Amino acid sequence: QVQLVESGGGSVQAGGSLRLSCAASGRTFSSYAMGWFRQAPGKEREFVTAIAWRGGSTVYAESVKGRFTISRDNAKNTVYLQMNSLKPEDTAAYYCASTRALLPTTAGLYDYWGQGTQVTVSS
Repeated sequence: QVQLVESGGGSVQAGGSLRLSCAASGRTFSSYAMGWFRQAPGKEREFVTAIAWRGGSTVYAESVKGRFTISRDNAKNTVYLQMNSLKPEDTAAYYCASTRALLPTTAGLYDYWGQGTQVTVSS
C-alpha cells in the first residue's frame, strides 16, 4: 500500500509560481508511475500531468504544457509539481496519485490518492 501526502499549496497572484510536493510512504514507490490531478469547485477532477516510475517519460495536459513541470526523486519517495506562470483558472485542489499503469491520464486507473492541497491564483 502507498500513502501520499501533498504539500506546498497556497495563494499566489497570476504570473507567480508554486512548487507542490507529494511524499509517499512504502518501499515500492519507485515502481509506481505518479500523477497530478486537480479539481475546481463544481467541476470534475481533471488530469494535469504524470511521470513514469523511472522519471524518463512524462505527459501533460494541454492546458499546463510549457508552464508546469513534473519530476520525482525516488531516493526521497517524493514527486514534485513546479507550476510557473500561474493563471486564475489554475485555481483548484491538487491531488497526487500513484498507479502501476503506464502514464494513464484517467483518474480511475490510479490506485492511491493523497488528500489534496489547495492552490488559489488571484488576478
